[in-house]
Amino acid sequence: MPPTSVPAPAVPAHPPDGAVPAEPSPSPHSRLGWLDALRAVAALMVAFQHAGYRYVPKLQWEISQWFDPGTYGITVFFLVSGYIVPASLTRTGDVRRFWISRLFRIYPLWAFASAAIVVLAVTDVAEWRTGLPDVAPSTAVLAHLTMMQDLLFVPSVINVLWTLSYEMAFYLIVVALFTARMHTRPAPVAASFAVGAVALGSLLPVAGLSRAADLDLVVAVVAACAACAIGGAMSGHRTVRTAGTLLGGVLGLVLVTLNGRVGPWQGLAIMAAMFTGTAIYQAERGWTERRPAVGGKGNGGRPAQDAARAAGAAGRGTVGLLAAGVLACSVVAGVWHSRTWGLPPAAEAAFQRAWTSAMVAAALTFAVGLAVRHRKLPRVLTGIGLISYSIYLLHPVLFQSLDHLIGRPGSDNAWVLIAVLAALLLVSWAAYRLIEAPTQRLGRAVARRWSTTG
Repeated sequence: MPPTSVPAPAVPAHPPDGAVPAEPSPSPHSRLGWLDALRAVAALMVAFQHAGYRYVPKLQWEISQWFDPGTYGITVFFLVSGYIVPASLTRTGDVRRFWISRLFRIYPLWAFASAAIVVLAVTDVAEWRTGLPDVAPSTAVLAHLTMMQDLLFVPSVINVLWTLSYEMAFYLIVVALFTARMHTRPAPVAASFAVGAVALGSLLPVAGLSRAADLDLVVAVVAACAACAIGGAMSGHRTVRTAGTLLGGVLGLVLVTLNGRVGPWQGLAIMAAMFTGTAIYQAERGWTERRPAVGGKGNGGRPAQDAARAAGAAGRGTVGLLAAGVLACSVVAGVWHSRTWGLPPAAEAAFQRAWTSAMVAAALTFAVGLAVRHRKLPRVLTGIGLISYSIYLLHPVLFQSLDHLIGRPGSDNAWVLIAVLAALLLVSWAAYRLIEAPTQRLGRAVARRWSTTG
């Protein structure tokens, strides 16, 4: 693992929402089943990452020499998020509706989990994250409310929240591209981030803005800009809406490139993965739209079908080359830039192996999911995928509570691990039913009403 100042990705970003069809299909379940299955696998791998060193530390150490479950999980989640989240914006064409849905999707459970961990920390059941007590409470709260605290050099109150910072930056950039009518060309964006991860990963600063200026001031300015960006984007006035979305895009790009708490190469690799997911969605949408109706000359006939098939094959080849290039750049960036951390040779080699295998496995997992997207998948996987955001946010809260209540076994105990993961599934299911599902329904209702009346 890299040093604390440049942490490796170990936790997934929150899973995206929504029944957003990639192409016409008879059933919502057949459309989203593969995405839910991918979320399930990613969520379980991340939960294992944090449960493993508690309950099976020897096994966890052996695995970590060759594979990083957390990096694998977050990469799968980022690919899924990049694939499906912009689709909801493209489908409706309504920026206001997009932001309302996003905020209702993310914040309610985020607020519950954050409040729970604060209560545990105040009562000495859990420990504050390292460095968080050194930040002024008002600054820490404001940074977290932007959900970009990790891009402001403020430690997340829950370790998993750091990935939400990159999700929020992605939203800001995607909305800006949509407003500028550049959202249909995500491939150059993905390629630029990927090349930047290799070429600029060690040249760009870690938390450059927050280190150079007063942290409280940086957080306040970013919070004000984020509020103006999102508020402006939801405005009914065209000029204000355009200015707000473009401000958000610039803000997201600046924070990712100049102020991340993780190494810049990692932040750029994350954005490259997300926009690769978007490029795959756009390419798949193009394959579907090129498909002519079956019939005679009146419906295009055989020549039209052959042309559409050839165009689809070319599109697949292009996006395949992009995905391979982004994967290669991400692997090279991790291997190359980790050499600057000053780790012992054995630890450096272990990180490089684990990073490479996790990235390759995540890419293959997404490819398999894409290949079976029209097939019916096991209910257990799609069910776990449905509650994966709860798994993601609540597993640190549950694990720290159990550390206080029952402690950790002195040696590997697989039965305790299984029992804890089963308890996590139960808690996550309850959180989904009581918090996530109701607030998502409310968010959709508010979005529909505001979109209609606004």
